[in-house]
Amino acid sequence: MDYSLSMESSESLRNKCGGCYRQFNKKEHLVEHMRISYHSVHEPTCGICNKHCRSFESLREHLIGPLPKQECKNIFSIRGCRFCLTVLESSNARRIHQERCQLSNVNSGLTTRMASLCLRDNPTIDYTSSRSPRVVALSCKMVGGGSDGSLDLCARVCITDESENVIFHTYVKPMIPVTNYRYETTGIRPENLRNAMPLKQAQRKIQEFLCNGEPMWKIRPRSGKARILVGHGLDHYLDCLQLEYSSSMIRDTAEYPPLMKTSKLSNSLKYLTQAYLGYDIHVGIQDPYEDCVATMRLYTRMRYQKHKTEAQNRNNYTAWRQNELERMSPEELLDLSRSDYYCWCLDSVA
Repeated sequence: MDYSLSMESSESLRNKCGGCYRQFNKKEHLVEHMRISYHSVHEPTCGICNKHCRSFESLREHLIGPLPKQECKNIFSIRGCRFCLTVLESSNARRIHQERCQLSNVNSGLTTRMASLCLRDNPTIDYTSSRSPRVVALSCKMVGGGSDGSLDLCARVCITDESENVIFHTYVKPMIPVTNYRYETTGIRPENLRNAMPLKQAQRKIQEFLCNGEPMWKIRPRSGKARILVGHGLDHYLDCLQLEYSSSMIRDTAEYPPLMKTSKLSNSLKYLTQAYLGYDIHVGIQDPYEDCVATMRLYTRMRYQKHKTEAQNRNNYTAWRQNELERMSPEELLDLSRSDYYCWCLDSVA
């Protein structure tokens, strides 16, 4: 065996990332990788080999994708939950866990489905109650405006709490004429909007409820009375409602890195619900209550993940420390690394 090749192979093993296990020929390349990778205890991690993945989609590919790590795939096929990707102690433990992990659609059954489509308006919000929720989910359904009906106009809005109770539900009368009711997916007819709540009134009610008596400039993520807002594509909803809210209080399943595609693009709510909760939504007419429940369940699943506590200091890979960093082991470099996004598990300790 060529001695130089052996030395090169040994060097690359010493320069193996302690997070994603990528190997580098030089230590300086490993340090640069750690500088931009933002590995942390908050990343989805393989329960078998402990590899860090950028998203659950990456972890899924690692375990059961087209080109998985074979050893991990073999163990996962026996002891892994296909929804939350947790690895259990035995196949029996996996069966029990997976039955609990797979949730059912809130609108399953014809009777329930018809009742939800005829959901009675609840146009008032009791936001002064001492038992009022800290976390709420919001979803809207859009009709079309403009000459070709392509302009999204909010025509129905729903807010739920963590227990899946409806806090606020109303049809909303857009400020400009509706040219396409999109009935096939919205179930909305002209008569639903004839005496509906004006957009400005709905906007004011929702804004007051979310801020909960706190000025917008004073809102902080871990203190105060303002509410955490959960949803999928919330920027678009808030834009259509002409409503502003603090980004520090928004938990958007379309933009949360662990729930995004490996290409860093958003997954649809339909896909996320099927993949991580185990049931289908958006079959036929779409219900905003169904979307609120799905996003809240996804948020809750992410929030209650158990991660190790890490120091709050930022990545400390500054250029002036280069020589010191290159003398560190891959494990020591990983200990320095910090996440570049706010992990929702931190909401549980707020």
